[in-house]
This record gives sequence, C-alpha cells and structure tokens, in this order.
Amino acid sequence: MKGRHCRAVLTTLVMCGAAQATAELDRLNDRDLSDISGQGGIYLSGDISINEMGGPIENSYFGRCDDPDKKCGARLAYRLKEDGGWMVLDEIRGNFSFEGLTLRVRTIDSGFGGDGELFSRDVMEIGLPNVVRYNDVRFKIAGSNLPRPTAPGFRQTDILAVEMQGEVIMEGNLLVFPAGNP
Repeated sequence: MKGRHCRAVLTTLVMCGAAQATAELDRLNDRDLSDISGQGGIYLSGDISINEMGGPIENSYFGRCDDPDKKCGARLAYRLKEDGGWMVLDEIRGNFSFEGLTLRVRTIDSGFGGDGELFSRDVMEIGLPNVVRYNDVRFKIAGSNLPRPTAPGFRQTDILAVEMQGEVIMEGNLLVFPAGNP
C-alpha cells in the first residue's frame, strides 16, 4: 500500500510542476535577434536495427537467420571500376546506436598545407559522434563477379567476417569534398 501512495503523490507533484512550467512565446525584433548567436547544422542521434531477425526474402539462397545453411541479412554491393568486379558487404545485421552526429557545411579557403586556398569551396563536414554502441553487429566483406546472388553464374569469395559488440569511441570530423558540377 505504501508504494501505491508514494506513486500517487509523485504523479500529483509532477503534474503540478508541469502546469507551472508553461511560458508564453514572444516575437523578437531584429535588434534583439542580432544579439543571439547559435550554431548552424544538424545534430543527429539514432538507434538503427538491420535485419536482426532476418529479411523478407526466403528462397533457395536466402532463408531465416536461424537456418545455418542459408544467407541472412542485408547486402550492399559496389563496383570500383566500370568493368571490374564487385566489392560486397554481405549478411549485414545487428543494431547500433549513436548520439551527437553532426552535419554542416563548412567553407575551406585556407589550410591543408596550402591546398585549401586552391580549393576555396564549401565541403560537407560530418562531426563524428563520441560513442557508437554496437549490439550483435555482423557482416562479411567479400568479392563477387555479379551484384546479385540470385543471378545466373554468380560467384562470391568471402574475405573477412566481422562481429562487433560494445562501444567504439569516434572523435573528429569527416570532410566530404564535392566533385563535378552541381
């Protein structure tokens, strides 16, 4: 009975505090607004799950994750040359979360040992989150002759199997330089 009484009192106190925390929004004129500074960009946090329980396709190649004779997980295939083979991240599954990934546009007009002055353009700056948490993340790095495993004549060579669990500390920024004409 004590536990219920304490919860009822706490709920009442929280509701009273929330009622008192309301405030009226007011417009700022240009002079007041010019005194306020902030940071541009986007701040992202996320929790992403990829094929934890298996994908929607079940056929002679793909199957459920609990079937050891079948492939399970997402697949990402990319070609390095127009007429070359395919690099593959295969059987991707698991869960990872992060807090504090930032995206913003930054102008590079000096630095990089003088190379920045020649560049003198905007770049996309990706601020890496401090900690990324991995939970049963698994994937294979492979080489393949075709992008799709269901295509006739498909052959794949698995190079490396990766399993990740725990936290990774990431610091710094990743700069993405535009190429070509926008």
